[in-house]
Amino acid sequence: MTLKEKIKEIKARLVVVVGEREAYWITRDIIDDAMGYSEVEMLIKGDEVLSDFVKKKLDAIVERVEQGEPIQYVLGWARFEGNRYKVTCDTLIPRPETQELVDMIILRHGKEKDLRVIDVGTGSGCIAISLARGLKFPQVSAIDISQKAIDVAKDNAKSLNVKVNFECRDALRLQVENNERYNIIVSNPPYIANSERANMESNVLDYEPEMALFVPDEAPLLFYRAIALWGMQVLFPEGAIYYEINPLYSIEMQSMMRGMGYVDVEVIEDMQAKERFVCAKMPKIKW
Repeated sequence: MTLKEKIKEIKARLVVVVGEREAYWITRDIIDDAMGYSEVEMLIKGDEVLSDFVKKKLDAIVERVEQGEPIQYVLGWARFEGNRYKVTCDTLIPRPETQELVDMIILRHGKEKDLRVIDVGTGSGCIAISLARGLKFPQVSAIDISQKAIDVAKDNAKSLNVKVNFECRDALRLQVENNERYNIIVSNPPYIANSERANMESNVLDYEPEMALFVPDEAPLLFYRAIALWGMQVLFPEGAIYYEINPLYSIEMQSMMRGMGYVDVEVIEDMQAKERFVCAKMPKIKW
C-alpha cells in the first residue's frame, strides 16, 4: 500500500467519526506525527510504499480516534498559533476561540513595550507563551491550580524557547504577593455550567479535565468574580482584563464588571458571532 492510498483510507475512516473538514486536518496531523511529513511531502511522497510497521502505527492512532479519543491526546500535542503544544489529560485542548483571544490582545497591545502580563488558569500555557512571543519585551507570568498542568506548561515554554514565570496558585483564593502589579490580566477559566453537560460531546466529557471545564449552575461567574476582585488590587491604572466567556452569561458579565468599578467594558464576538470575550479596564486615577 502506498502513502497516497493509506491517506485516502484514513480520511474515509475518519469522515464517519468527525466529518469531512476535521478528517482532513486530523489525517494531516497523524501523518506528520507518525512519519514526520509535511503537507507538501505527503503529496510529493504519495507513491512511497509503506512498511507493515508504519501501517500498524497509523492504524493504532486511527483506531483510538474512532473510539472517541481526541486526536490531540492521542498524539500528545495540539496546534496553537502555528506551534505545537504538549497536552495531556491534565490540560484542556486549546481551542480556536482562545487563539482569537490571543490575537486580539496582540493586535491591541502589540506596539507597547515591557508590559507586565499574567495568565490565570494557564493549562498548557498556550496563552501565556503566545503572548510572550507576540508582545514586545513583556514580563509574562502564568498560574494554575494544577501542578501537573504547570509542569506541562513549563515543558512547552522550554520547547518554544520562551521565558514565562509559572506558579501553582488557586484562582479562587488569589492574594496580592510581593506587591505584584500588571498591565494585562487574561483568563480562560472554567465557565461551562453543570446543566450544560447533556449537550456536550462525549469526547470532551470523557477525556478533558473536569475541573478546567465546569462551574456550579448557581455560580456560573465564580472564577470571573474572584479574578476581577483581585484584578482591582493588582492592575495598574488603565490596565486591562481579558476574559474568554460563556456566551450565555455575557449580560451578567458586563453588569458584574461595571458594578466592581471597571470601565470601558466590552463584549466581543468570536468568528462564529458568539459573544465570547469580555474586555474591561481599570479607571484612570484622578489627581
